[in-house]
Amino acid sequence: MAQFELIMPKMGESIAEATITKWLKNEGDTIKLDEPVVEIATDKVDSEVPSTNEGILVKKLWNEGDVVPVGAAIAVISSDASQSVAPVAQAPKELVQEAVKQVEQMVQNASSTVAVQSISNNGSRFYSPLVLNIAKTEGIGMAELENIPGSGKDNRLTKGDIIKYIEGGRSAAVQTTTTTVVSTVSETPKTEVAKPTASKVTMMAGDEIIEMDRMRKLIADHMVMSKATSPHVTSFVEVDVTNMVMWREKIKSKFEKKEGEKITFTPIFIEAVVKAIKDFPMINISLDGQNIIKRKNINIGMAAALPSGNLIVPVIKNADTKNLLGLVKNVNDLAKRARENKLAPDDIQGGTYTITNVGTFGNVMGTPIINQPQVAILAIGTIKKKPAVIETEYGDVIAIRHMMFLSHSYDHRVVDGALGGSFVRRVADYLEQWDVNREI
Repeated sequence: MAQFELIMPKMGESIAEATITKWLKNEGDTIKLDEPVVEIATDKVDSEVPSTNEGILVKKLWNEGDVVPVGAAIAVISSDASQSVAPVAQAPKELVQEAVKQVEQMVQNASSTVAVQSISNNGSRFYSPLVLNIAKTEGIGMAELENIPGSGKDNRLTKGDIIKYIEGGRSAAVQTTTTTVVSTVSETPKTEVAKPTASKVTMMAGDEIIEMDRMRKLIADHMVMSKATSPHVTSFVEVDVTNMVMWREKIKSKFEKKEGEKITFTPIFIEAVVKAIKDFPMINISLDGQNIIKRKNINIGMAAALPSGNLIVPVIKNADTKNLLGLVKNVNDLAKRARENKLAPDDIQGGTYTITNVGTFGNVMGTPIINQPQVAILAIGTIKKKPAVIETEYGDVIAIRHMMFLSHSYDHRVVDGALGGSFVRRVADYLEQWDVNREI
């Protein structure tokens, strides 16, 4: 009978490893095709790994809490329970070594400032891109990094290890070792900026300590990294969306009966943003060192609040190729799966521009933080009825209108006020010019 290896899947082009958080099957259990076997977590999303074959789980190759490289075998499945697993049991080490080599090469090719390979007291130790990025952000050199104890397999340094080290005041002594560091030198001299230290928190009577969950820690790290990376500037525009609101009220019941879908304002906003990006394509970029990456695809991320209170950003892929009906279906599907915690890793990958609807919580406006490595993000405020001056052929009149604010934060390294302000104004123009007789 055949014997198969369950492989750690590729979770996105920037993901090099994943942590096994929970085994859903035990050795000896029968497994059906596509049945979830194990839960895993990356620095972006939690997911399940389904079985690629039917059979019996005869061997788990990793324990819960282990960090496993993409491409490595994580379990052995056999269509015959009596078959020996000895030949396959030898494979993980070789596969891991090969996967590590591939990941090292991938990161070396992607990085322009720090190479991955380093030499420790016990030989070569691999550092994930996430760990290297944290070390770079915190000003931890390779010599210091080498001497931080690792809790991962083969003394690997995990994200938790380096965060614990930083939170502990980086008090571990840096031993003098012979270290080989491969690096490239930037042509532009960098000015070292002293990093602020967090204020010491004094506990008071009745206080309660609540530890952040894993997702909240990742969100916190990502937000701090974004503010440290990009000089944020925010432009605001007030928009008259009366025509849009009236149109939706007129067609929403008929639309739901016909399509079986509710039409919210989100796909309408996305359509306007896509049109504006086509007008101002230099908003749809990323910055890699001193190189500007102009994106071909327009992939719109929409920030969504989870029942836990955490935040996730599913992505509408190729939004510029979808009509309004397609956007409605795509938005509703992603929002539903986000609430049910059923998003796949690919659902949150590849965004090129993000919107966040702070109006959902009754907020008039907000100053959103850029979702790196993007360079801009749009916050949509609540829609409120207000008196406004309307220009008519008979003169100006005051009328009750549906008004809202758009807040556009952008990376001032590559997006100047003229571009950032013109873009959000164009989004507003598309919303204000909404055709109340539009068919869908």
